[in-house]
Amino acid sequence: MTRVEGFESAIGSEIQNYVAWKKALGCKAETLRHRLSRLDRFLAEQGAEDLNEEAFDSWLVSLKHLAASTRRQTLQTVYLFCTFRRRSNPSCFVPDRSLFPPAQPRPIPRILACEEISRLLLATDTLLPGAPSPLQRQVGRVALALFYTAGLRLGEVVRLTLGDYDPSERTLLIRESKFHKSRLLPLSNDAVEELHRYLRDRQRPEFPSTSDSPLLLNRHGGPSGYTCPGLGRLIRRLYRRAEVRGPDGSYPRVHDLRFTFAVHALLRWYHAGVDVQARLPALSIYMGHVSIVSTQYYLSFLDDVAAVAGERFKDHCSKFLFRQSRGKGEL
Repeated sequence: MTRVEGFESAIGSEIQNYVAWKKALGCKAETLRHRLSRLDRFLAEQGAEDLNEEAFDSWLVSLKHLAASTRRQTLQTVYLFCTFRRRSNPSCFVPDRSLFPPAQPRPIPRILACEEISRLLLATDTLLPGAPSPLQRQVGRVALALFYTAGLRLGEVVRLTLGDYDPSERTLLIRESKFHKSRLLPLSNDAVEELHRYLRDRQRPEFPSTSDSPLLLNRHGGPSGYTCPGLGRLIRRLYRRAEVRGPDGSYPRVHDLRFTFAVHALLRWYHAGVDVQARLPALSIYMGHVSIVSTQYYLSFLDDVAAVAGERFKDHCSKFLFRQSRGKGEL
C-alpha cells in the first residue's frame, strides 16, 4: 500500500482519503486526524502491513494510559474509519464496538456563584507580568469577563482577533466556530468596559495591531496568540488562587464558566418575571447552538433553578389549583 506525506503506515493513503472525505462533508477534521494519527504511528512503528485484529488488539494495549472517555472517542473514530474502508474492501477488519469502554456519565457542571466570579476577578491582580506573558493579568481578567458575560467557548476566545471587536457597535464577531456557525454578539456593559481597559493596556509599539492580530497576546516565541491549553492553564491558576472549589474539593473546568453563563441568564429571567420559554431561542442563538436542544444541555435543573421555577409555578397556578374552603386550602 502507498505511504503518503503526513501518515507513515501502510494504510496511510486510506487515512488521508478518509480525512479528505470528511473535510469535503464540512468537518474541520483536526481532531479526527489527531486520533487516527495515533493509530498510524503505532502501525508504522510495528511494521504492520494492514490493520487486522491482531494489530488492533496490540494498539488497544498502548491506549491503556488514557481516560476511558478518551479511549472510547478514539476507538469510535477508528471504527468509523474501518467502515469507510469496508466500502471498497468488504473483507477489511472492523472492530467490535461492544468491546469498547462504556460511555461515561455526563460530568456534573459546577455552577459558580457571583461571589466566586468576583473572587476570580480579584485573583487576577496576583498575576505578575513576565517576559513570556507581559499582559498575563490583563488577559486573565478580560478572558474571565468574556467567558462569564458572553458564554464563549475556550477555542472561540483564543481565536479572537482585534478586528473581531467593533467598538462603535459594541459587538464581537465569532467566526466559523463549532458546527461552522458564525455569530455577532452584542456585549454587556461590563464586558465592554473590561475589553476597552484591556485594549488600552495592549497598545504597545512592540505588539501587532493589525485587524487580524490575536486579541489575547503572549510572547512565547515572539508576540503571538494564546493557545487553548495555555489559556486553560491560566484560568485554572486563577481557580487555585481564588480557592474556587467544588464540594469534593476539586476545581471547576474552564467549560463550567459557559454553564454558569447559561444558568445565570436563566435565573435572571426568572427573577425578572419574563417569559423564559420565549427567551430560550435567543439564548440558543447567542451561544452558537444548532438548536435549542443543545442549549438545554447547559440548563441543568439545579437547586437554584428549581427554587425559582417552583415559585413561578406557585404564583401562576395556585389560583387554579386551590380554592379556599372554610379557611383551609383544598383541591
